[in-house]
Amino acid sequence: MDKNTYKLLTPGPLTTTETVKEEMLVDLCTWDADYKQMTQEIRAALLKLAHAERGYTTVLMQGSGTFGVESVLSSVVGSTDKVLIAVNGAYSKRMTEICRYHHIPYTTVENSYDTVPQADAVEAALLADPAITHIAMVHSETTTGILNNIAEIGKIAVKYGKLFIVDAMSSFGGVDINVPELGITYLISSANKCIQGVPGFSFIIARKDALKATKGMARSLSLDLYAQWETMEQDGGKWRFTSPTHVVAAFRQALRELDAEGGIAARHARYARTNAHLRQGMEELGFRAYIDPSVQGPIITTFLYPQNQAFDFADMYAYLKKHGYVIYPGKLTEQDTFRLGNIGEIYDDDVCRILQIFKDYQKGLK
Repeated sequence: MDKNTYKLLTPGPLTTTETVKEEMLVDLCTWDADYKQMTQEIRAALLKLAHAERGYTTVLMQGSGTFGVESVLSSVVGSTDKVLIAVNGAYSKRMTEICRYHHIPYTTVENSYDTVPQADAVEAALLADPAITHIAMVHSETTTGILNNIAEIGKIAVKYGKLFIVDAMSSFGGVDINVPELGITYLISSANKCIQGVPGFSFIIARKDALKATKGMARSLSLDLYAQWETMEQDGGKWRFTSPTHVVAAFRQALRELDAEGGIAARHARYARTNAHLRQGMEELGFRAYIDPSVQGPIITTFLYPQNQAFDFADMYAYLKKHGYVIYPGKLTEQDTFRLGNIGEIYDDDVCRILQIFKDYQKGLK
């Protein structure tokens, strides 16, 4: 075990490397040229990961991933526009909350939490409501671990000339996403997810022509996406307001470590392998996964509470933490669940240890 007393089986914050943590030991000035260059390096690296070096730009935004989603929705959907939100989890549902807070016109295509949004349903909604200008959805729904089909919805967006907003919070960096090829207009993710940095800022990869058209549309001062981008462009990486300097330094190191691991392909392979190992091992111990393997993403798995044995989540949580791992409670309302993430510094040896801890806990219940 490293300096931490436990590792995180969570989808971000997650367990980071010591070298990422060490980058936060240096204090940086937001106005300094070296720091602004660090921001520019990050912006360019993100575009490369997104296959979006032409026609796209990157905006870094203070705050959690939800801040980034709120920045996009409140900045790019105009007063005469309307957004269609494909809902199949708590995080896509949160998009509707953001729209309500900002009085943004929206409608939804509702799906059960164990199914992916279907392109034909989205297309039917567009045909029924010509007022819709934007489509928004989550890629990796960490409510359940489901991986939604953004490629098929992207085709519908392109076919009907709609702007496409994708919350790729828990997938970007761990799943290859060709942003231009998929017709994505705005992609949002966060520093503390698959790139394996620490919490503190989100980032938006935006189609430049679409972003330029939103000048003056923002409903918030601090979350004004266009204004943030304009300042970064005009002042060589300067953030409009105080930025999380230590987090930015850690994120640059995390990007370098992603590259050293072999890029997104290698990281995806590791995540997929540990996810499959964890899911199989848990099911052998009697913990049934909530969603079908065919729609399971490589980031996090939701498990149903076992029915045939004495079970207390708080007790199990405490036992796991005592033995070196922290897990996530469930996010469902209609069923009792808990979640196991496998991103961050989690490897095959960790999965073997985790499964043994669960096994030992079950023995103690008998």
